[in-house]
Amino acid sequence: MKPVTVSIAVPETPEQVFAFLDVMAHHERFTDHYLTDWRYSGPSRGVGACATVIAALGGTKTEVTIEVVEAEPPRRIVEHNVSAAGRRQAHGTYTVEPLRAGGSRISFTYTWVRAPLADRLLAPVVRATMRRANHTVMRRLATELARHVSATDS
Repeated sequence: MKPVTVSIAVPETPEQVFAFLDVMAHHERFTDHYLTDWRYSGPSRGVGACATVIAALGGTKTEVTIEVVEAEPPRRIVEHNVSAAGRRQAHGTYTVEPLRAGGSRISFTYTWVRAPLADRLLAPVVRATMRRANHTVMRRLATELARHVSATDS
C-alpha cells in the first residue's frame, strides 16, 4: 500500500517540536480522538519508548503497539506499529524541517510494511481514512505544541 503523508507549518523551532514529540506521553494529547486507553512502557522518551493503545478508525477497534525505533534530534522520529495480531505492521515517521521565515514544517508519514488482506482490498478507503485522521492529528499537534511551549516559557 502506498504511504500516507500529512504536514503542517508551526511557529515553534525544530528543537522545540522535537523535544515535544520525543516524549511518548505527549502523543496522547493530540491523537486521543482515535487512539485511546494509552498504556506506556520503556523509557518516557527516545528509542524504546512504547505505548499500547486502542485505535478506533473506520468503524473498527484494534489494539496497537507503538515503539520508537529511531530518533535523530531535532529532525526525525520513527515509530514501529504492530496491530491486528501482527498482521498489520507499519512505520510512522515524523520529520521536522526548519522554515526560512522561522518555525518548522512537521510531516508525518504512515507507511504500511505489512497489511491484512482486507486493508489491501480496501486500500483507497483505508488510505483516505488514515489521511483524514492524521490531518486532524496535525491540527491538534499544532495546538498542543503551542500550549506546551507557552507553558514551559512561563
